[in-house]
Amino acid sequence: MPSLDGPRDDRIPAVPNAPEIQTLTFETDAGNGRGARIGLIVLQTDQTIEPEFASVFRGKGITLHHVRIRNASDVTPQTLRQMERELPETASLLPRRFGFNAIGYGCTSGTTMIGEARVDRIIRRAHPDAKTSNPLTACKAALSALALKRIALVTPYVPSVTAELRRNLEAAGFRTGAVASFNQSDEFTVARITPGSILDAVESVGACKDCDGVFVACTGLRALPVIPAAEARLGKPVVSSNQALAWHLMRLTGIDDSPEEGGQLFRT
Repeated sequence: MPSLDGPRDDRIPAVPNAPEIQTLTFETDAGNGRGARIGLIVLQTDQTIEPEFASVFRGKGITLHHVRIRNASDVTPQTLRQMERELPETASLLPRRFGFNAIGYGCTSGTTMIGEARVDRIIRRAHPDAKTSNPLTACKAALSALALKRIALVTPYVPSVTAELRRNLEAAGFRTGAVASFNQSDEFTVARITPGSILDAVESVGACKDCDGVFVACTGLRALPVIPAAEARLGKPVVSSNQALAWHLMRLTGIDDSPEEGGQLFRT
């Protein structure tokens, strides 16, 4: 038996009567992504954002490339801030050579704790030519596009995270007339909250007279499928983290398409 430490012989052994391997000619084109190339940083524990993005982007000529970022399954202000250390390496795993038009960081609460500007700077170090977004920045852009200043807020978060998100939105000029939470810190549980429960929550909180629309925070909540029904029942716009981020990334890349399930936001 030859030694594993010995020299390698990379020559291809001859095969009796085998045809010669021909060298083929070829042409190249721009590859996938004739509409846009979008990168997405997905939480290691997220089970929702990828299928929801797929339903929005389908048929739009968008190529979506995902990379997962390490995160704790227990959502607290401390564990969310820890993701800042993981962001630079994770962003670099999206190959710059792909030529991304835009890159999104898929965590509402993480952006709230780390800071929108900080997230943008980290991603742009690895991808200086790409536009960037995150659910919090996208939410603010969406609320502004819908001319909403008084909102109801639905989250799955523990009180400390919900309170920080509320403060952030109010500092940006969006008054929260009603706030409700499923009060969960476990990402796995959040992903298992049924769309029916989310619809009930949106309908209940959105009925507040002191709000003109509803924001459903968290990329882990399966809110996208219930947005049309929620808007029909309330007569008000409903914005979710995944919907807003997908919309913002599309608009940043110059794509104006409107998926049927996208709600009032995509018709704005």
